Order: sequence, then structure tokens, then C-alpha cells
Amino acid sequence: MGILTTDLCRHFGIEHPIFGFAHDIATVAAITNAGGLGVYGATRRFPHEIDDELAEIRRLVGDKPFGVDLVLPEGMPEHNSRDAIEAHIPDEHRSFVKGIVDKYAVPEPSGPGMRTRFIRSTEIEEQQLEAVMASSVDLFACGIGAPRPAVDKAKELGKTTAALIGSPRHVRKALASGVDMIVAQGAEAGAHTGTIGTFTLVPQIVDACAGLPVLAAGGVATGRHVAASLALGAQAVWAGTIWLTTTEHTAHMAPGLVDKLLAASSADTIITRSESGKTMRQIRSSWSDEWDAADAPAPLKMPYQDVLVGDLLGAIDEHQVMPLLHSPAGQGIGYATEIRPVAEVMASLIAEAEAIVQ
Repeated sequence: MGILTTDLCRHFGIEHPIFGFAHDIATVAAITNAGGLGVYGATRRFPHEIDDELAEIRRLVGDKPFGVDLVLPEGMPEHNSRDAIEAHIPDEHRSFVKGIVDKYAVPEPSGPGMRTRFIRSTEIEEQQLEAVMASSVDLFACGIGAPRPAVDKAKELGKTTAALIGSPRHVRKALASGVDMIVAQGAEAGAHTGTIGTFTLVPQIVDACAGLPVLAAGGVATGRHVAASLALGAQAVWAGTIWLTTTEHTAHMAPGLVDKLLAASSADTIITRSESGKTMRQIRSSWSDEWDAADAPAPLKMPYQDVLVGDLLGAIDEHQVMPLLHSPAGQGIGYATEIRPVAEVMASLIAEAEAIVQ
């Protein structure tokens, strides 16, 4: 254990106070094997895929700890029925999406997109939770929502639990869910995020949590950010964007998208609801520009927006439609200027943070 060791590091038996979120198995495993704690984003995975993928991560990391993250928003439909959602999508929105398809000559997808493989619903959430609870995963994190029954079950099974929040007003609800720790996610963060900056948010959450461990998220991309987060009272950081341009992660990405990520500055990200219906920070592209246009309809709520655009988003990725191609990413993307292995990124973070603390 080094000078950056915190109580949270000791709790998990990890070397560094770095929690790394990714949708890629190899990247998650590499983060854990580099001394941090990798967290797998499994929200868009079928239950049987979660079974297999968590088992594969366990095989890759041995007895080292890793986590899984699910998005469990309130107000979702009860059943996994695409037809029921389709029936309520306005013609205006369908016409707008068709206009994007025609304008950019997007070919038909070979199958449903990532957001239309299944409907975000109570039915699917329950099956996903069953898969997570049956796994050997050490950390169960809730990206949106933290249902008390799910938290209680995870804790009963010996798993540590966490909730991601983006505002002090969410603290009371998160604490009421019974989670073991809180991830304070600032507006700089990629994907689903709020409006309060990390440096403003983290101290408020630390104070409001009265001793419960807090992780700092949003814009964490260097060792200076790590040291600053610890100075703000966080016991660790939660980072996602910095792993997007690692050797492990880019191995499964389209070359054109990798180039976009490497070229992007912190100013090249935008918060939009056009992806899922909830606020999401992503790389700016013609996709976000189209939805930001004056004549664009307001995005629908989740999961209606998922169904409206899910197949099109899948086609954009599948056929590499470059103007529309994009990725969730935080403002920390401005620091990602080259492809490096996860272990090298981790070593850089720790060396710089230790030098500052010393």
C-alpha cells in the first residue's frame, strides 16, 4: 500500500484508489489487474450475456475485485415489449429520424441496435439483477436509481454497493437506499450526467454523506485530478473516458471513431438527450447537431427515445457512417491524445498523483 492508500482501498484490497468503468471486458480486467478496480457496464446486456461476461472477467482477474454497473431508472414499462412502445411514438419523430437516414444515406442495419435489443423495462431489470446477484462480482453499482430491494440483496450476498449521483439533492434518496458508498459524478463526466461541476459537487456530497465513502467522478484524466479529488475528501476516483483510447478498448472499435476520440478536445463534447432520452455527454457529431437544430423535435423520454433511434444508431455504428459516428465521452477526452495500454495509463495516474501528494 502506498501514500495514496485510503480506507476504501483497504476495504477492497486494491493497490490504487482508481475505479475504472468500461463496457469492454478486456479493459475492465486490465484495470483491476493494474491495481485498480474495474467496473463493467452491463446495462445493455442480456442476462445470459451478463452471466458469461462476468464469469470471463473473473477468469481474467482471479481473486482480485471487480464490479458491475446497471442503470435502473424509475418509471420504466413493466414488460419487454417493443410493440407497446412503438405504438406511442409520434409521427413527427418518425419523420425526423427518416430525414436523418435519407440525408446521410444510412444503410439498413442487419439487426436491432444496442438500444433496441430489448426494452428497458422492469422485466429485463429483474433478470439482469438475478444474473448480477448470482455472480462473484465484488461491487454492485447503480448508475441511475438504486432500488432498496436490489441493494439489500447484494449486501446480503456480501457485495459492496454504490450509487452514482449528480446533485446534493439526490443524497438523501441514495442514503435511504442503503448503499455502502456514493459516486459523486460531476457534469464533466461522459454518458448520463448532471449539470454541477465536479469540484463544486464533490465537497458537498462528502459533507452530506457524513463519513460514508465518496468517489469523485467527472473529468478525472490525470494524476493531478486524482490528487485533487482526494484533497476534496473523496476516497477514490471513478473514471471512464480515459480508458476509451487504451490499447485494450480500441481493439474493438472502428478506426474512424478512435480517430475522432484522439482528435477531440474537451470542448468537443456536448450534453444531449437524443441518445436515450436522458442527458448524455458525448462527442459532438452531425448526430447531435441534427437534434440540436431549431426544427428538431424534443427527444422523447426513455425508453421511447431508445426505440425511436436504437436501430438507426446501430446502423451508424455497423456501417461506419462517419459524420454521424460518435461515442459517449467526458470532457477528460481532451487528455486522450494517444493509444496506450491500461497499465501505462494507470502508472501515469499514480506516479503523478504520488508526486503531488509528496
